[in-house]
Amino acid sequence: MYWIAWIILPLTGLTLGWIIRWLYARFQLKAAEQLARQIREDAVKNADAIRKEMLLEAKEKIISERNHAERETRERRTELQRLENRILQREDVIEKKMRQAERVEHQLAEKEKAFVSRENALLHEEERYRLELERISGLTSKEAKAQIIKHLEGEAQHDAQTIINKIESEAMITAEKKAQDILVTAIQRLATDVTGEITVATVPLPDDEMKGRIIGREGRNIRTLETVTGVDIIIDDTPEAAVISCFDPVRREIAKIALDRLITDGRIHPARIEEVVSKVSRDISQKIFEEGEKLIYDLGIHNISQDAIRLLGRLYFRTSYGQNVLKHSREVAQLSSLLAAELGANRELAKRAAALHDIGKGVETDSDLNHAEIGMEMARKMGEDSRVINAIGAHHGDIEPACLESVIVQIADAISAARPGARKETLDNYIKRLKNLENIASGFSGVEKAFAIQAGRELRVVVHNDQVSDEQSRLMARDVAKKIEDDLHYPGRIKVTVIRETRIVEYAR
Repeated sequence: MYWIAWIILPLTGLTLGWIIRWLYARFQLKAAEQLARQIREDAVKNADAIRKEMLLEAKEKIISERNHAERETRERRTELQRLENRILQREDVIEKKMRQAERVEHQLAEKEKAFVSRENALLHEEERYRLELERISGLTSKEAKAQIIKHLEGEAQHDAQTIINKIESEAMITAEKKAQDILVTAIQRLATDVTGEITVATVPLPDDEMKGRIIGREGRNIRTLETVTGVDIIIDDTPEAAVISCFDPVRREIAKIALDRLITDGRIHPARIEEVVSKVSRDISQKIFEEGEKLIYDLGIHNISQDAIRLLGRLYFRTSYGQNVLKHSREVAQLSSLLAAELGANRELAKRAAALHDIGKGVETDSDLNHAEIGMEMARKMGEDSRVINAIGAHHGDIEPACLESVIVQIADAISAARPGARKETLDNYIKRLKNLENIASGFSGVEKAFAIQAGRELRVVVHNDQVSDEQSRLMARDVAKKIEDDLHYPGRIKVTVIRETRIVEYAR
């Protein structure tokens, strides 16, 4: 029996445990369902609250946007109304002006009719008076008009000449004195040599034996010298001298120095000639740079290129009418600086432009441009100031001066070239210049004789007394001076004097 109890009791315990666990699980399931139902109800409530809040915000935003749009609409409507009122006012004003213009046009038309009628009447009266005047005076209207015009022309010419003379007198008193003061001040402060310079290309020979050694066997020595230097050497025509001919002054100087050294050394053969010429070429190149550098240093010019210094140095071997071009450039630079100081211009700019104004003469080129145009191109390549470039191109009047410094360089160049002893002039050119002056004066009507005096600095014109009056003499002097300015090129200035004299001759018998 005990064993039955041992079997039933565990089974009963298991059954009771299972029943209790099932009941507990059932209870937990109901609790979970109730919690889930509670969560769902809370979620629905929260969603309704959020939806209502969002709807409320949307309604408020819609109301705000609608109010803003209505406000903008009202403002635009107000602006349109204001514009419409202004347009209506303008239309009223325009309409009033149009009515007024119509009235004025009508009045003008009536006045025009009256003027036309009056003009016709006046023309008729004028014609009647003209015929009456012609009958009384015995002259036609054309003849009377010609006489009046001639009389008025004479009076106007006399009055004009009187005014011109007065202006000239006043200008001469002030302008000439001021110009003389400035020029004299600049010139007296400039101390330079006034002797004309000539680059001599003649080498003296000690004897005829040296002449033969220079020529060499079958002329090989002289041919070598001519080939390596690029010059022509003439020995036979000149006794005890060798003449060196070449357009390039640098090559001519190299040949001259090389020939001097060969004569001194005595060893003359092709190899020695090439050696000496090479050494002399290096020395001349160094001297060119030193001369250009010396000019820049003496003038106090800064920031200038090496090419410009070499071109300036080449001017040391260049002459113009016997005047050394490098010394001429130095002189023009000093004069330009002094003139610029007197006139209140830029001294450094004027001095720089004057130093470079003849730089085109130092350029080796086959171009057909003149030295001023070549100098402008070189200055432009070297990055010079536009005013410096203009002064270089304008110093001979090839282009118009663009600044005061360009005019100063022109004046300084003319002063340096025209000073006594600066340049030489051949007899043919001198006579030709005097003849040209006399021919210009002789070409005017009423001229009896013309004489160029004072080395061409003054032109005296003698006129016929019965053909030219005093007033016409003054006009002739001005016209002759203007003709000389237009047709001739000359340094300085030329004085024109017109002479008219009255000679009365009687004989006592």
